[in-house]
Amino acid sequence: MTASYGLLAKGAAEIGVALDGAQLERFDRYFHEMLKWNSRVNLTSVTEWESVQITHFLDSLTVALAVPSGGMFSGRLLDVGSGAGFPGVPLKIAFPHLQVTLIESRGKKTAFLRRLAEVLDLELDVRTGRAESLAHQPDLRERFDLVTSRAVGSLSVLAELCLPFCRVAGMVIAQKRGNVDEELGKAGYATEAMGGRWKGIEEVPSSLLSDGRRLVLMEKVQPTPPRYPRRPGVPAKRPLLRPPHVRSHARAC
Repeated sequence: MTASYGLLAKGAAEIGVALDGAQLERFDRYFHEMLKWNSRVNLTSVTEWESVQITHFLDSLTVALAVPSGGMFSGRLLDVGSGAGFPGVPLKIAFPHLQVTLIESRGKKTAFLRRLAEVLDLELDVRTGRAESLAHQPDLRERFDLVTSRAVGSLSVLAELCLPFCRVAGMVIAQKRGNVDEELGKAGYATEAMGGRWKGIEEVPSSLLSDGRRLVLMEKVQPTPPRYPRRPGVPAKRPLLRPPHVRSHARAC
């Protein structure tokens, strides 16, 4: 067992999340299971306990800063491109009544996530596949109150990958670092095309994370047109930066 949970417990309390002994012990098991798998699955380059508490666990819990009071205690959350389970699994540990679904395109990582659910005794729905394809499945499309994404792509791409999963009146929370003004400017059309709109930016206090972390919020205001998202790989290769007729005009010039 690791020596101290101090960094995680203190940081979580600053967010407003009180972690009890059983929850902290789950984070401990999470850490050791991740290290066990890391050499063959390449889950993370951060392997020191103190750094994992901040860089992965606490960073994941900051999502709660963007959710109205009480909103993390129920409802459905989808984590797009979950990787080693961040932020979805830490949020499930902290808020056990959340119904959490994790999607990840790489089978080795979803194998880890399924094993992690067993080790931590957590009810998690783990799906293997690309977001572009899974978003067209009826049991996933527009079914979630919250959709999270951590370091998956630009905001233009994230809008197309995440908003189709979000129910009307639900919210997408994208975890980003640094100045996002340029990304926001480019992503306006993609967000509107998916039935969303910008809701705001939540700054993560530097006392919690010193890397300029921001939570970019998109609200779903109307259903996503059936044609979106486009085929796997297309959103990243050809982000929706402006209406099609504008692109055509630009090429003609």
